Amino acid sequence: MEIPNETAIKKPKRLTSVVWNHFERIRKADICYAICVHCNKKLSGSSNSGTTHLRNHLMRCLKRSNFDVSQLLAVKRRKKDNTVSLATINGDEAQRQDTYIKPTIMKFDQDQRKDEIVTLASGKFDQDRSRFDLARMIILHGYPLPMVDDVGFKVFVKNLQPLFDLVPNNDVENFCMEIYRKERGKVYEMINSFHGRINLSVEMWYSPEGVEYLCLTAHFIDEEWKLQKKIMNFVTLDLSHTDDLLSEVIIKCLMDWDIDSKLFALTFDDCSTDDDIVLRIKDQISQSRPLLGHGQLFDIRSAAHVINSIVKDALEALREVIHKIRASVKHVRSSQVAQRKFNEISQQVGINSERRLVVDCPVRWDSTCLMLETALEYRGAFSVLQEHDPSYTSDLTDTEWEWTSFIAGYMKLLVEITNAFSGNKYPTASIYFPEICDVHIQLIEWCKSPDDFLRSMALKMKDKFDKYWSKCSLALAVAVILDPRFKMKLVEYYYSQIYGSQSLEKIKDVSDGIKELFDAYSICSTMVDQGSALPGSSLPSTSSDPRDRLKGFDKFLYETSQSQNVTSDLEKYLQEPNFPRNCDFNILNWWKVHTPRYPILSMMARDVLGTPMSTIPPESAFSIDGRVLDKCRSSLNPEIREALICTQNWLQMELKGKCIIH
Repeated sequence: MEIPNETAIKKPKRLTSVVWNHFERIRKADICYAICVHCNKKLSGSSNSGTTHLRNHLMRCLKRSNFDVSQLLAVKRRKKDNTVSLATINGDEAQRQDTYIKPTIMKFDQDQRKDEIVTLASGKFDQDRSRFDLARMIILHGYPLPMVDDVGFKVFVKNLQPLFDLVPNNDVENFCMEIYRKERGKVYEMINSFHGRINLSVEMWYSPEGVEYLCLTAHFIDEEWKLQKKIMNFVTLDLSHTDDLLSEVIIKCLMDWDIDSKLFALTFDDCSTDDDIVLRIKDQISQSRPLLGHGQLFDIRSAAHVINSIVKDALEALREVIHKIRASVKHVRSSQVAQRKFNEISQQVGINSERRLVVDCPVRWDSTCLMLETALEYRGAFSVLQEHDPSYTSDLTDTEWEWTSFIAGYMKLLVEITNAFSGNKYPTASIYFPEICDVHIQLIEWCKSPDDFLRSMALKMKDKFDKYWSKCSLALAVAVILDPRFKMKLVEYYYSQIYGSQSLEKIKDVSDGIKELFDAYSICSTMVDQGSALPGSSLPSTSSDPRDRLKGFDKFLYETSQSQNVTSDLEKYLQEPNFPRNCDFNILNWWKVHTPRYPILSMMARDVLGTPMSTIPPESAFSIDGRVLDKCRSSLNPEIREALICTQNWLQMELKGKCIIH
């Protein structure tokens, strides 16, 4: 009988070195060889040769294959007696049995406890760390918690790491809550060690079922002059909540974070929010510390929301006309024959536009604007389309086309302004003033229209805008004055167009407002110098002694000391030439560099520029609907929902700061 000249060795004893996980030991005649399972290279496998030469080859081989050579993963053939199956849950067991993949599985002792740390060469597997990594991944990317119970996920994890002990949904929730508590502690420490003031934005969210949520977000510019944004709370509101309850919820959240005495401004996402809510919050906060500048910059409303509200009014007024245009575009795009016929008509009437007709997405008003713009370019073709195509029944009158042209032009301006808000690299409060002034000027012109329909619509829109302007114009102006490229000059430029003969009076109001605010910061600085501030803080504390009759002394001391100073920070700043305008100007970096020159004014600039003048994120800038929570998260209990949303924001901001998110 012929004896095969190549046989596998039946090892009398276990090969203990980890390198044998990467080699197959065979015998050819009387010589032992070690065959690399990665490159099939044949090396000496004799017991007298040792394993050093095998390890050296393995390091070179794995580097060429882009393996992590710090962890020598086990890659031996599967043995039924001492390995764990890759897939206790699988889709195709027959194929799995017939297929051999060289980099197979990790080999380990069946009797080993799964909660122990398993070490292979220089690598190790940590059960607890892996569980928290899973929870952190779910939080960071907003994955649904039930994914851990999905069959496909279980198969993937078991094949990737057989040692990982899969945990049920409830356990993952517990891990997420533990991460939330740890991260909340870090955010709490960060905010309370911050020396400046905090701005807070208040947003309403909704579930598909109509449940309301309150999202509170802190905004501030840190010591390194970086704009920070942290979601503090995501509160589920009772269906029968009142305005009183809303103010109580906000005050409780402020006190839970111990930032009620550090609040500079409060930004609401809706201009129609009841003023009583703001007054109740103001009164509560003023009990511990008076608001700077008598709180003139405390109540802010979202600029993007007022623009969205104005757009809604325009779209509603033109609803029937927009419906006709949408039907007209759909008719042309309904078939190749209809499109070809329309193209022929367009050429006959002298239209050479290369833009294609588009149907809008009704919940995004920028797409509606685009639809109106392109339809207007083909107005001549649509006007005669019915003569060539009797099935077309959505033709517009000349007056309706004029209305469309008017509104489309205004909407285009609002699209550009909204893009300026959402696309700015440095979205500080200073970017809003010129854009909002352009809206104001355009509305004034609209109200002069001889067309009754357009004029009545413009008056309604301006009435809504005026409510916003009355609350926010001073904050907008103060913020832009703190931009060294503009200072008071941009306020003078726009106010002369908006107010005409009354502009000097309005400019003086702004000038008095910023001086009053600066004086308040100067008093704070005086109190800090005298040691009457909170420990480690640049903000003054208020005496709790009701018998203190010297509360006005600090102001008196500041005012009487002013005569000794030649010029204040503010006066010096305004007197110096404007910084040249350029596209890449970083206002935060400018103030960081010039803080030593303007120590008091820079303190004020940090708080003012950090005020959120808009609460809509870029991805929702053109949305007609409000902020809607997805079904997955709206189905969770309030505690875990708040934990997931807040922690996701904190982790994303942390990674963004480390330049890991791309």
